Amino acid sequence: MVNISIVGIICGIAILFLLKFVQALSRELRDSRTTEETLVIYEAYMLWNKEDGGSTTRVQHYATQREFCRMFAEDQTALYLLSLLLTADASKAEQCFVAGLEDSVQGNPVFKDWARSWSRRMIVKNAVRMVLPVPAQRNDAGHVTGLEALRSYFGDSLAGVVQLAPLERFVFVMSVLEGYSIQECSILLNCTKEDIAIAQARALQNMAWAKAHLLAPGVPGSDAAQAAHFLEPVRAA
Repeated sequence: MVNISIVGIICGIAILFLLKFVQALSRELRDSRTTEETLVIYEAYMLWNKEDGGSTTRVQHYATQREFCRMFAEDQTALYLLSLLLTADASKAEQCFVAGLEDSVQGNPVFKDWARSWSRRMIVKNAVRMVLPVPAQRNDAGHVTGLEALRSYFGDSLAGVVQLAPLERFVFVMSVLEGYSIQECSILLNCTKEDIAIAQARALQNMAWAKAHLLAPGVPGSDAAQAAHFLEPVRAA
């Protein structure tokens, strides 16, 4: 009975640390982002306005190319880390960053107040195009690069994110860290909402399991080992 209580306490601590980690990481990676649903509506409106021959003479209301370049320079570290979290590859992260800048500068006009949110959205969309995450895709953690850059900013806690399977990683970063809804993740990742919900649950379970091991690696048969085993994701046969 005592062992069960200790295991429960350790599991609770692991989940609490995971939540604290998510909150801290979210503050680091987001700056004044509007809701993603609003950005979708705005994106559709701008496309309609462009096809309808709408005037873009009100240039003072939109972010200029120079302003986008300045934003990417100011937020270079945060945007690169977002690219790295999504792609789990240092080389692809650099390509994603550059492509995000090009799409922001050369794409549809964007209101100044939404420019930073839009730039992050372009990073996400380019990462999706590069990696093409799909359900049941195996994790290739052996080819993860850029871990040292992540550890230098976030420590070992973040290593678990880039080692998730691709779809789990994207859903975790997009829904938990960036605040996308399940519906929005479903649209951008071209998956069903059920696939997104499953990937999100698995990602959270994997992160809690990794955090339990970081907190108390333990030895076989110990309370810490029992807690880690309790949190360990069930593998498909």
